[in-house]
Amino acid sequence: MEKLRVGLIGAGGIATDVHIPAYEKVREHVEIVAISDVVYEKAKGVAAEKGIPHAFESYVKMLEEVDLDAISVCVPNKFHRDATIAALQAGCHVLCEKPPAMSADEAQEMEDIARSKGKLLMYGFHYRFTQEVQAAQRFIDGGELGNIYSARVQAIRRRGIPGWGVFTNKELQGGGPLIDIGVHMLDTALYLMGYPEPDIVLGKTHQQLGTQKGVGLLGEWDYENFTVEDMAVGMITFKNGASLVLESAFAANVKEQDVMQVSLLGNKGGADIFPLHIYQEKHGSLVNVSPQYLPQTNAHHDEIHAFVADCLQGNINHRLAEQGTRIQKIVDGLYQSAETGKAVQL
Repeated sequence: MEKLRVGLIGAGGIATDVHIPAYEKVREHVEIVAISDVVYEKAKGVAAEKGIPHAFESYVKMLEEVDLDAISVCVPNKFHRDATIAALQAGCHVLCEKPPAMSADEAQEMEDIARSKGKLLMYGFHYRFTQEVQAAQRFIDGGELGNIYSARVQAIRRRGIPGWGVFTNKELQGGGPLIDIGVHMLDTALYLMGYPEPDIVLGKTHQQLGTQKGVGLLGEWDYENFTVEDMAVGMITFKNGASLVLESAFAANVKEQDVMQVSLLGNKGGADIFPLHIYQEKHGSLVNVSPQYLPQTNAHHDEIHAFVADCLQGNINHRLAEQGTRIQKIVDGLYQSAETGKAVQL
């Protein structure tokens, strides 16, 4: 079997710390052929360090000059759409980091082009690949939770405003914790719920702590140019009758330093996912079920290995791109609701 020829758009931390090491883990099936970055020296440095044959300043030039099968898009959110579409139109499968894009319209365009080109478009929602989520899915598939009618999503940091990158720049990022870490837990919940179609969203954002100097557990942030929310809350109702409550914050006065949690309620059982606990009523008793052992794996690596396998096997699952569009519509709706003060029908 020929190796998958991969290129990377963006040479920042997510490329060097996650994508490249994951591809290297399956080097018998993958060859990293090229990398591009608007800062050419960065691309050239990563290429030299990792033994990547070609480095470019322009991904357009990279796509024109190098024969590639698949692309990892590892650039700020604002540039996801253009990079992804260019790669798809060049005949490549695409793994784009989350969130899909800056808007639902962009995500829809990306999905439509992937479908028209017959290419796989997958997004970097790596929490799906954690052992807790995979085990929870087995319980759900086995009917242990029954009909999941409600969920709660939390992605909350006590003082976790990133002191690097563009995470506090709304123009480049599209928003704050909701679009950055909130989407991870939102995707996890929707994945386990079967990705129901959203109906109405109600959202509220807050900017209380990010615009003032404070303790930075993830480095010092530029509080004078902090243009995103530091907390977002919301409620989503779905056309199948289910509901979901969401809380996401870069900074909040809470006890725990970092909470990433999905809780599900079904008519036969409930679950907290991180770590996995199942709550049920059985044989006249209330019982809690917890796995005593789950394999220790790297969810980032498992995600990228799944992408590689799908590309090599020709498993073009357009449902993955469709799910990206769906979650982007929810995020758009929550931000729109926060701006208008009204619920938004999707």
